[in-house]
Amino acid sequence: MKKHLKLIFSLLFLTTLLVLPYFVFAEATPSTPPTTDTRAVSKLKEVAGTGYNINVPLPVIIGTVIRTALSLLGAIFIIILIIAGFRWMMASGNEEKAAKAQGSIKRGIIGLIIVVSAWAFWSFLLEKLINGI
Repeated sequence: MKKHLKLIFSLLFLTTLLVLPYFVFAEATPSTPPTTDTRAVSKLKEVAGTGYNINVPLPVIIGTVIRTALSLLGAIFIIILIIAGFRWMMASGNEEKAAKAQGSIKRGIIGLIIVVSAWAFWSFLLEKLINGI
């Protein structure tokens, strides 16, 4: 089992390593003068223009932090569900392992429901704080 996982992760790593240069926004030497913006330069200017803005209200900053934390928690619960599903499939008829995996799936779903509810509540509250109650 461990040998297969090592092989799968090695193949994923090598595939990522080989495909990664495809996503680079490098371009060939332009035939036009360097004063015109190329696609890569315009993307860099777009990213540079989205810097830190000191005039953002405090509720927006707090909302962004909480929304990011809840998104990470949601991703963690989805990973827990995937791992528990994998363990359930690999239980090989062992009722104890299957029951443990089913319990993990139930707890993962409950956690995901709590995170989605918290995200919906916070989005509603943030909307009211920004627009005024």
